[in-house]
Amino acid sequence: MVVQGNLVTGLLAGFFLVLIHSAFAIDVKLTTEEAQKALEAGRAPMEKANSPEEVKKVLQHASMATRVGADPEKDACGASAILRTKRYRLEAFGRQEASESKKRKTDIRMPDEFIKKVVDMPNMEVEVQLCGDDEYFAEGALIELQQASKKVKAIDVGKAERGRKNEGSGPAYRSRFTAVFAYESFDPNAVSAFVVNLQDGKEIRIPADFSKVK
Repeated sequence: MVVQGNLVTGLLAGFFLVLIHSAFAIDVKLTTEEAQKALEAGRAPMEKANSPEEVKKVLQHASMATRVGADPEKDACGASAILRTKRYRLEAFGRQEASESKKRKTDIRMPDEFIKKVVDMPNMEVEVQLCGDDEYFAEGALIELQQASKKVKAIDVGKAERGRKNEGSGPAYRSRFTAVFAYESFDPNAVSAFVVNLQDGKEIRIPADFSKVK
């Protein structure tokens, strides 16, 4: 009985660990109900925002929720990336719903086919932001996702923006580009790192704990 009791206790502990772990990982599969909750999560704060400053705060919070790497509030030129996950896009839809509803003074909701398209997305887009010493420093940048010994190539990398002049000290320019990774190619729970290689040979690592991103 003691052995059996220990076995049950162990199984329950493992079960709860799985629940805790999966509750804070990138959601690759969403139900219709979960998608609607994500829309509401984006819509609610935007509905309460009644000034440009409040709207700005809502948008800043949204970008921080799925950002990995440096915090731009603390390190304006630190390398970071925004993960445009399914929840990120659905919450963005919700904010758009709230904005349009205010403008038109009637409830506006996204068509079901738009929502389904997001739920069925096979890929995650990543927006990388980093700084360098000249305005074309990010041209031709390559990126891969490293998870322990596994290296995942992006299935598409967008053209980097021409660098914009930085204010203050540090590198003179900042730029950004997007890359796309297939959900099936990486572990959505794993501690990871995006590794960016620039044409001048410089390597930039952006730590990414996927267990903290939805």
